[in-house]
Amino acid sequence: MKKIVFISILIFLLNPFTMRAQNQIEKHQTGGIVFLRTMQLEKIDSFYIDEVGCRLWLDQGGCRIYQHGNMLLGFCDRDTPDTEGMITFYYASREEVDAMYEKFNSIADEPPKENEKYKIYHFFAKDPEGRAIEFQYFW
Repeated sequence: MKKIVFISILIFLLNPFTMRAQNQIEKHQTGGIVFLRTMQLEKIDSFYIDEVGCRLWLDQGGCRIYQHGNMLLGFCDRDTPDTEGMITFYYASREEVDAMYEKFNSIADEPPKENEKYKIYHFFAKDPEGRAIEFQYFW
């Protein structure tokens, strides 16, 4: 009886339909990457790795993808930069936001503050190409 159960499970797992279904689930749950154009890839690389604390997730030469927690953010070398929108980095504590403010106070719009409407503690700054970036903690 144990052999029959084992063989049945093995056949189920090796069945092409089952394998396709598993792949679809994995693809559905993998997430995504936001790509932005940049004219200053080396400066952006240094800023997001050395200053913000992202790690280089994948270097494709003219495109580099960075990871910050569960966020993947890609920058590709192009003739014009994307500077619309905002990139938000969130942290587990107010103290971490304060530490980032100490690091970026020269490019911050103003000191961190509470936002009652969204229940966050945050501040805004600009990256080397002028993109809005936000550092926040959810209460």
